[in-house]
Amino acid sequence: MSSAVVVGSGPNGLAAAVHLAARGVTVRVLEAQETFGGGCRSSEPTLPGVVADDCSAFHPLAAASPFLAGLGLEAEGLRWRWPEVQLSHPLDGGREGVLWQDLDRTVAGLGRDGPAWDAIVGRTARDFATLVGEVLAPPIHWPRHPWALARFGLDAVLPATLTARRWRDDEARALFGGIAAHAFAPLSAPLTTSVGLVLAATAHAVGWPVAEGGSQSITAALARRLESLGGSIQTRTTVTSIAELDGADLVLLDLAPAAAARLLGPRLPATTARAYSRFRRGPAAFKVDFAIEGDIPWTSENARRAGTVHLGGTFEEIARAEADITRGRMPARPFVLVGQQYLADPTRSRDGINPIWSYAHVPHAYAGDATEAVIAQIERFAPGFRQRVRGVASRGPAALAAHNANYVGGDIGTGATTGLQLIARPVLSPNPYATGVPGVYLCSAATPPGPGTHGMSGYRAAGAALDWLSRR
Repeated sequence: MSSAVVVGSGPNGLAAAVHLAARGVTVRVLEAQETFGGGCRSSEPTLPGVVADDCSAFHPLAAASPFLAGLGLEAEGLRWRWPEVQLSHPLDGGREGVLWQDLDRTVAGLGRDGPAWDAIVGRTARDFATLVGEVLAPPIHWPRHPWALARFGLDAVLPATLTARRWRDDEARALFGGIAAHAFAPLSAPLTTSVGLVLAATAHAVGWPVAEGGSQSITAALARRLESLGGSIQTRTTVTSIAELDGADLVLLDLAPAAAARLLGPRLPATTARAYSRFRRGPAAFKVDFAIEGDIPWTSENARRAGTVHLGGTFEEIARAEADITRGRMPARPFVLVGQQYLADPTRSRDGINPIWSYAHVPHAYAGDATEAVIAQIERFAPGFRQRVRGVASRGPAALAAHNANYVGGDIGTGATTGLQLIARPVLSPNPYATGVPGVYLCSAATPPGPGTHGMSGYRAAGAALDWLSRR
């Protein structure tokens, strides 16, 4: 029987392990941290019994993933929960842009900009079933739905700044801008529209759900599936050299390229080593968890029912803040994401105290304290928030990297998503998972399709490994 070792237990590492084990490979997953899950873990950082997600929080791509959604992880205890409102983007004066799962309701709420939203985002949502496999594939692949992909590509290739001109009012422009800002890139960069389109269309197609009990429930379900297939997970185990894994037929690395290069050492071909050394890191996140009494007193009505709230003001404000962080400058008003997962999943709360998940976009390796900047952005749109806070826990870029080694400098996307790196992630190849070392594959978010809890990087890397194994 063939054997494999997976180094790293994030969603991609576990997805790779499950796919290999389902094909009859004996799999061991090795994790350096005390707990498995990578960016998909949960804890109680503020007060006992108040559950917060450590990084990933809302999971549209997990619910839409051809691999994860097809596993039937409900049999392993995973339960999805949806908020009433998928996303609110408050503006000064109580205005807001609102993203409902119902496309027609979203279009109606955007008034005169509704038809343009339907023409751009709605078309992608209507094509979603055929597009999802294409957009979650490597950039160089033979498309199964070329016309749908071509229609999507004509819009997706544009900078978000150009796409935003299709809307006239601040509500629609800011709503789309906040979604596109998930790219951690200047909104003037090509292809930033693609991020806004995919995430907005996914909200209409499947919603932005949370995992009941916390995001750890996703990786716990994957772990249970792996164990049912005969695989195992070993935590507190650090691998420093590929020589420690000699004897395994396959090795899959849920690691950032620089870490993979260190582990592979002189076995790594020079061309791959150069590509890995040129791999650029993106801006960082500064995470702040709150425990609050009651709810956030949002001025905007629908924000009080929204699972996710984007705070950044107008499209132009967001664009300036994102441009600043990519230039290494900390904006006075950073773009902030707020999660109110407890609205869909009350099991995370305790005795009237609710968890609030948030993070700000900050420069790479930012060494300052952005806690007050996050609070100020929330207060801007929810006066009185500060008085409801009963506990705070902050985690800056250095702490994020200590918690997850793939998050170098606080880059939770495991690599910048701009320029050539959009398609050369981390190499330009039909098989970007291959390291050039026989039987060794990279399966982290540094490979296509990139960041997100979708497991597709692990699944596709495992597929490439199985193909190699069958030809050996």
